[in-house]
Amino acid sequence: MLRAPKCSTMLDQLVRGQGYMMARAVASRVVLYPHYGQARGISFTSAARFLLPQADDFSVRHIGPRQQDQEGMLKLLGYESLDSLTDTAVPENIRLGRDLNVDKPLGEHAVLSRIREISEKNEIWRSYIGMGYHNCRVPHAILRNIFENPGWTTQYTPYQPEVAQGRLESLLNYQTLVTDLTGLPVANASLLDEGTAAAEAMALAYRQNKRRKVYLSDKLHPQTLAVVQTRAIPLGLEVLIGDVFDIDFSNRDACAVLIQYPDTEGTVKDFTQVVENAQTNGTMVVCATDLLALAILRPPGELGVDIAVGTSQRLGVPLGYGGPHAGFFSCKSPLVRLMPGRMIGVTRDANGKEAYRLALQTREQHIRRDKATSNICTAQALLANMSAMYGVYHGPEGLKNIANRIHNATVVLARGLEDAGHVIENEAYFDTIKVNPTLAVSEIRMRAQQKAINLRYFRDETVGIALDETVEKEDLDDLFWVFNCKHTTAEKVVKNLGDMVLPKEHLSKSPFTRTSEFLTHPTFNTYHSEAQLVRYMKILENKDVSLVHSMIPLGSCTMKLNSTTEMMPCSFPHFTEIHPFVPPEQALGYRLLFEELENDLCEITGYDKISFQPNSGAQGEYAGLRAIMSYLDGRGESHRNVCLIPTSAHGTNPASAQMAGMKVEAVNVDKEGSIDFRHLVAKLEKHRNNLACLMITYPSTNGVFEDNVKVVCEMVHEAGGQVYLDGANMNAQVGLCRPGDIGSDVSHLNLHKTFCIPHGGGGPGMGPIGVKLHLEPYLPSHPIVDPMALMQKRARSFGVVSAAPYGSAAILPISWAYVKMMGPKGLRQATQVAILNANYMAKRLEKHYKVLYRGNKGLVAHEFILDMREFKKITGIEATDIAKRLQDYGFHAPTMSWPVAGTLMVEPTESEDKAELDRFCDALICKYTSMVMR
Repeated sequence: MLRAPKCSTMLDQLVRGQGYMMARAVASRVVLYPHYGQARGISFTSAARFLLPQADDFSVRHIGPRQQDQEGMLKLLGYESLDSLTDTAVPENIRLGRDLNVDKPLGEHAVLSRIREISEKNEIWRSYIGMGYHNCRVPHAILRNIFENPGWTTQYTPYQPEVAQGRLESLLNYQTLVTDLTGLPVANASLLDEGTAAAEAMALAYRQNKRRKVYLSDKLHPQTLAVVQTRAIPLGLEVLIGDVFDIDFSNRDACAVLIQYPDTEGTVKDFTQVVENAQTNGTMVVCATDLLALAILRPPGELGVDIAVGTSQRLGVPLGYGGPHAGFFSCKSPLVRLMPGRMIGVTRDANGKEAYRLALQTREQHIRRDKATSNICTAQALLANMSAMYGVYHGPEGLKNIANRIHNATVVLARGLEDAGHVIENEAYFDTIKVNPTLAVSEIRMRAQQKAINLRYFRDETVGIALDETVEKEDLDDLFWVFNCKHTTAEKVVKNLGDMVLPKEHLSKSPFTRTSEFLTHPTFNTYHSEAQLVRYMKILENKDVSLVHSMIPLGSCTMKLNSTTEMMPCSFPHFTEIHPFVPPEQALGYRLLFEELENDLCEITGYDKISFQPNSGAQGEYAGLRAIMSYLDGRGESHRNVCLIPTSAHGTNPASAQMAGMKVEAVNVDKEGSIDFRHLVAKLEKHRNNLACLMITYPSTNGVFEDNVKVVCEMVHEAGGQVYLDGANMNAQVGLCRPGDIGSDVSHLNLHKTFCIPHGGGGPGMGPIGVKLHLEPYLPSHPIVDPMALMQKRARSFGVVSAAPYGSAAILPISWAYVKMMGPKGLRQATQVAILNANYMAKRLEKHYKVLYRGNKGLVAHEFILDMREFKKITGIEATDIAKRLQDYGFHAPTMSWPVAGTLMVEPTESEDKAELDRFCDALICKYTSMVMR
């Protein structure tokens, strides 16, 4: 066997389809098989034998249409190459004109090896820090069959209930889990995290009673305090922090009081009198709580609170350095129409059969826009489903057993520490104690480090210890050693306590004991063996359409391939088992991951700095707009508060703007689907003195590359405003143009769209923001682990946007791997093929359906809108009817009636091959034929 020298040019030619039989790459060299051709009658010259291409080229797996198919599609459109197509579609004055400066592509095996090395730079210590984050045991059946299963991870938000009955049932289980444990009658199908859930509760209270003062307990988790304070500022609310037992509510000027139960130090207190005093004076009570504690602790609903919030992370979801985790929100029935987020309801179909559907808040932002109750779009459905299945698997008795085991371990720990002379400052507790030690905290730190244990260290020289379901007696023994409790072991403490006598600290002997039943529904009392659970999960999965079944052609949602290789690192222990508040030196792998992904995203977008804290696209919008407002305030221009938004924008845009304290002014769209230039000029003149920013989507939400976008940005800057470019359609830009070059100052990036994080049946998402240099000092901070800490002290962050410092950090390896495997050419080609696929479909369908908007030379961007309104006039058939008919062909519907009522918006992405595009087009053409014949 002979070996050829490196020859990347010849390899590139072969990969592009100019010969690829018997291919095998060996390291960086190419293998030659000199006798292969002779045996098959193929002749080779002495200079060029049968050269083998790289066998591990991920881009050819990610991109659907084969080279021959691309050529045929281009021929139909009248173009010779992808470059000629995209040069026509993308305005010349914004084209990048060079390759992206990102690393050359790694193969799938190489990228897994590298990401494993990066993950192992994180150190897995036993973390008893608490603060709303606890280690847990994720049942392997749930880990494999939901978290690692594309049948659950690649579903879309269940807006089309007929093909979403499985996940809707699971999310209803989640709502039932939350309502039963909190003792309140209604709940939503998850929020983003505990901090933002608390902020949403505060905002609901303000909308309900319009009072401008809010009281926060000084015993809330610090990150929750910070998020609520940040959200309160643009609402004009006065925040007061202190001991809630000392509050005088008689002035009747407070919209809400927020309490923590058990509190951040672990203490369980009786808030009955606080609740009564607040509500007597018209103040709503919001209780942040712990679902697992409520298995044995009297629920907040029985205390009379109005709203309960928190996170379900410890119910079967890994720590993941802070996320993704599902936040929960439950409330009293009269508040249901003000409740943020999605809610699952039960209805009856035309035949009287019960079915599940989204209720009340479905697509609310797109109807109410800046008057919406929240800007929530992405939730945490995948993680909510994991917690729901955790509840189904363990059932009420199982949850009680887990909670009692944790509490018993905490009692043993507390008694052993007390016997050694340390003081426990909590009178009643569940799983967390605050210790006033007899030895110096510095010595405790040193001893804890020797055992690889993380504890919580308070400023008053006390130490917090929060236990979880993974704790064994050996862990308790190590904790006794850390506190220098000589001759103390868990076994000895248990023996001294006695087998039959409960110590006074035990909750079962206190007025806080839960006596009410929960999870009585058969679903939570049936599937307790693994065989039963796996079958139940598979039954639900089989009721849904996901990307494992067919393309999901949703306009503006980019349902592209979420490859197995990209997903695998999300299960690596060195990513999943890291508490978000560990010392920075224990999370060096995450820091390296953030740094590399930030560098790549800055190069791709043209921005100077990225913040990973926003854990959804709408959170990114809010964070970017708050950064703009803080920047203007720093310039002495706090009067600038007008945000111009085209009428075609996502509904979350105006909702985010009003949350950020801005006044929304709509800008019309012309008949071509672009910004109405004359109307924009008029708006700029009218609001010149108060203009904060223009918020646009590019390419436009109507699927068009607008030629004058650079001029628009220059006009806004000349008027004293900033430009926010919504990154929802970044899949049409990567490698072709960059928002930072176009003239934008800030964008959020939907990593769950363009950068391959799966939609998870409605979440998780990630919406990091990229900013130009002048906005860098105003990016989000954090009270525990501050991403801004390495910046200059002049940094003036607007505050905190998510409970965890880096949002949903555990899913960032997906986007990192995508960029590393695609490389500069692969990223550009993916964008080009996304545009090719959209234009090919539009061309095939144009004889049957009207394509509503087109750009240069009749081309669309990566998505297009089909106008169905004429059919309603002629046949009475609406877009909804066509969408439902597509289900019979095995397809999820395109985006319905948005951004234009009575239309379907289609986005195929680059991952769908020609056969699937044709199958979808054939289904629509077949439907057209039946309508015409009718």
